[in-house]
Amino acid sequence: MIKLDADDISFPDPMLYNPDHGVIAIGGDLRPERLYFAYQLGIFPWYNEDSDILWWCPDPRFVLFPKEIKVSKSMSKILNRNEFNFTQNHNFEQVIRACQTTYRPDQDGTWLNENLIQSFISLHKAGIAHSYEVWQGGELVGGFYGIKINRVFCGESMFSKVSNASKAGFINFCKTHEEKFDLIDCQVHTEHLESLGAKMISKKEYLTYLYRSTHAE
Repeated sequence: MIKLDADDISFPDPMLYNPDHGVIAIGGDLRPERLYFAYQLGIFPWYNEDSDILWWCPDPRFVLFPKEIKVSKSMSKILNRNEFNFTQNHNFEQVIRACQTTYRPDQDGTWLNENLIQSFISLHKAGIAHSYEVWQGGELVGGFYGIKINRVFCGESMFSKVSNASKAGFINFCKTHEEKFDLIDCQVHTEHLESLGAKMISKKEYLTYLYRSTHAE
């Protein structure tokens, strides 16, 4: 495992370095510049708060192509009833903090510590990180956030305070952004996103999409 220098913003090339466990590097810091550089390379941080920073580029990669989003009959009815309203970038900090505090039965603690939250907020202010909000009766009931790398949206985390809120938001996002994004990076497998059409592709295929997107900027 490659140890990062805290002062030098660099990573091993994930196209060439392919560890079985998917961890590309360890250490470094969470400054906004390093975070953005990592996402441009297809690398993301994921770790326990009491451990060293782990930087991942798994193979295979879990992604969703917006035009392939699956909408069940029950979700179609919910969307047609206009139970939710959707906005973008209206309250990034509230969304990320709701993601931080959301209970996840398969997760011990949270990797979203204050340093990482502040870096994402800085990237949001720079127009790089984006939030998508779901409202019901004037209350924020769901949402997600992520990093935009031209035609790839790197989804980070989502939350839901009422049933189907995050699912409705994600479907609406895909439907309204299918011409804007080639794919959404979901990073690692979840049954929730698989039910919506997310699937595994090879790391090489994912990086090909990402690098093509980056070079098109």
